[in-house]
Amino acid sequence: ASGKGGVGKSTVAVNLAATISKKYKVGLLDLDIYGPSLPMLVGINAQPQMNEDKKLIPIEKYNMRLMSFGFINAQNAPTIWRGTMVARMTQQFFENVEWGNLDFLILDLPPGTGDIQLTLVQKLALTGAIIITTPQNLALLDVKKSADMFNKVNAPLLGVIENMTHFMC
Repeated sequence: ASGKGGVGKSTVAVNLAATISKKYKVGLLDLDIYGPSLPMLVGINAQPQMNEDKKLIPIEKYNMRLMSFGFINAQNAPTIWRGTMVARMTQQFFENVEWGNLDFLILDLPPGTGDIQLTLVQKLALTGAIIITTPQNLALLDVKKSADMFNKVNAPLLGVIENMTHFMC
């Protein structure tokens, strides 16, 4: 998670999931409905299939089960939805995706502390959150907001990753 966009949440999520998938059964769910990046990061342009129970079957690559709104919205059209629609889609990813038996489900959240984050913490018992940031003061202010949100909903903060710390233009 992060309070801010562009800090590398998706890249960290993919790399974390790929590393864990070397020993465990891992799913990776891209919950950024407005700006899904998982399809691009893993090089997949396919739509998921449905099983006989009308559940989506995650796309498998790199020994991971993957799901993203970007796989469903194949035209890459803008998503112009109100919060209730986003919350409903988020819930659908947990109820109507055939994840199978996983050891870990890594969630790549959109920036902020809005509808998707609230839907998650109301519906699921999260093991914990990792917050991604960059070293700028503005990004660090947003980290505090994200950490406060997870604290208020009793989701343990597992750590903070300061990404691009040594980046030089």
